[in-house]
Amino acid sequence: MTFGDVLIQQVINGVSLGAIYSLLALGFTMVYGIIELINFAHFNVFMVGSFLAMYILEALGLNGQNVILTGFPLVGVLAVALVGTMLLSGALGVLIERTALRPLRGVPGTAAMITTIGVSYILFNLVLLTIGADAFNFPNPMPKVRWGEAGVVLQLREVLVWIVAFLLMAGLNYFVRHTKMGKAMQATAQDQEAARMMGVEVDRVVMITFFLGSALAGAAGLVFGLYYNYTNFAIGYTAGLRAFTAAVLGGIGNIPGAMIGGVIIGLIESLGGQLLEVRWTDVIIFSVLVLVLVFRPSGLFGRAAVTKS
Repeated sequence: MTFGDVLIQQVINGVSLGAIYSLLALGFTMVYGIIELINFAHFNVFMVGSFLAMYILEALGLNGQNVILTGFPLVGVLAVALVGTMLLSGALGVLIERTALRPLRGVPGTAAMITTIGVSYILFNLVLLTIGADAFNFPNPMPKVRWGEAGVVLQLREVLVWIVAFLLMAGLNYFVRHTKMGKAMQATAQDQEAARMMGVEVDRVVMITFFLGSALAGAAGLVFGLYYNYTNFAIGYTAGLRAFTAAVLGGIGNIPGAMIGGVIIGLIESLGGQLLEVRWTDVIIFSVLVLVLVFRPSGLFGRAAVTKS
């Protein structure tokens, strides 16, 4: 395998990682764009989503590394798992918003952000205490389809990750830009009080924002499990921090920026691990976060926000 083949292979791996981070980063950027809140509970909504996806796949006849389909075609099983995981994860996001964050909506300062940290630890410890600390084999239904020779290899699982991530991100972008609710979200992001005076139900907009962001986190949890073939209670921390870095890099509050930022972070992780050592990837990624916050706080594609009254 030549050095060029290695680089191309790592680019393929990096884009796959970046697709997962992009899905997760969109939840951060949507919530911040609407109510200027960094939702740290999003880390572990992603983790819970991976377990929900695992249980749904098992209920449909997939268990660990064994494929025991119960009469459903594989595409149907994956579609049901994706929709089910997104709905349940979205419902968890709505529950968090309604019970823990809505009562703090008018409270100034960092109370809401600190609350999301508390909620994140509650989810983390609930899973740890009820399910355990072991890593679980994720159902692996993907046929071993590969393209390429010994040098550069593209696998079906990577193509699946790209397709699912692209469709979900394109769908979200269309929803926000071209639907009535999407325009209500944009209006709320610009000025909540003005939007309310124009008849926008701000509480409903915020609730749907949490639903969509958490649903995308659940989809990322399913894709993560299919890509790595495992899940455990700790996956939310590392993936969540990298996705948050992607959101900041792209311009938090900017949907296309979150997508591109996720791919950039995925490429940094993959290429950095190959060209240096794996242990240096976190140093590089979080150095990027610090540099962006210092020299371009609005991100690569964001604009300096006008202070909202």
